[in-house]
Amino acid sequence: MAEHDYIRQTPSERIRNWILYEMLRGAGYAASVLVGIGVIIALIYIVSLFLPDESKNAPPPMPYSQMIAPPDTAISRV
Repeated sequence: MAEHDYIRQTPSERIRNWILYEMLRGAGYAASVLVGIGVIIALIYIVSLFLPDESKNAPPPMPYSQMIAPPDTAISRV
């Protein structure tokens, strides 16, 4: 570190300010990642608004991804 202390901080003030700076920098990184994810989701939503309705109601591409269970035909006797 430099020998000149222009803002006249004690060592404990200096380490406290450094810790605060590091935590705020990490919070800034986290906020930018969160905003980036939000922008990507918003872009996907905007693109989906331009798609025709038929593409939103299309059958699933895998035939077994929407299996329907057979109806229960057992009669209960009480």
